[in-house]
Amino acid sequence: MSERQSESRATDGTPSAVPAPTAPADGPAKLLIELAPLVLFIGAWAMYGMKTAAGVLAVSTVAALAVAYFVLGHVTKMMIFTAIVAVATATMTYVLDDPSYVKMKPTVVNAFFAGALGVGLLTGKTYLKMMLGEALRLDETGWQKLTVRWIGFFVAVAVANEFVWRTMSDGQWISFKALLLPASIAFMLAQMPLISRYALDEKK
Repeated sequence: MSERQSESRATDGTPSAVPAPTAPADGPAKLLIELAPLVLFIGAWAMYGMKTAAGVLAVSTVAALAVAYFVLGHVTKMMIFTAIVAVATATMTYVLDDPSYVKMKPTVVNAFFAGALGVGLLTGKTYLKMMLGEALRLDETGWQKLTVRWIGFFVAVAVANEFVWRTMSDGQWISFKALLLPASIAFMLAQMPLISRYALDEKK
């Protein structure tokens, strides 16, 4: 499986990029690796509170990267970026005992990817095509429309995260965070009609 095909979600379960098709052999292992830090974070929060949960998230995110490298044989640039943000924000929360830092992580990651895709469109570069070009075969109009939709999704997640963590309780934010991964998968599946409409005819 190529690196372009494997660029997908953060190792703590937060959607950090477009979920891409994975090889059957990698699928279950990759999903477990991605979910492990999120599950451990939620469990630690339920038992010990946000500070301890942040420490667990930082350690488990680094461990997930190591496992991904040894089990899957690769660690993508997007996984590294989202892991850096996760570890940095979680560490700041643990050291300063301020949960706002770890809560801002989904905002930072999703805003970054929305901005990167937006800059790409403005400069004539379809970064989504660069990531998924080997998995999907679309014409240029299809790539542009799909990119615009993912920009909208990333912006929506960033805005929603800001609203939830600033106005709701820790428990409500945890529930919101737990829904981000299935929400990203559902959004990806909702794009299948567009993908089918603009798919290139391989016979040509």
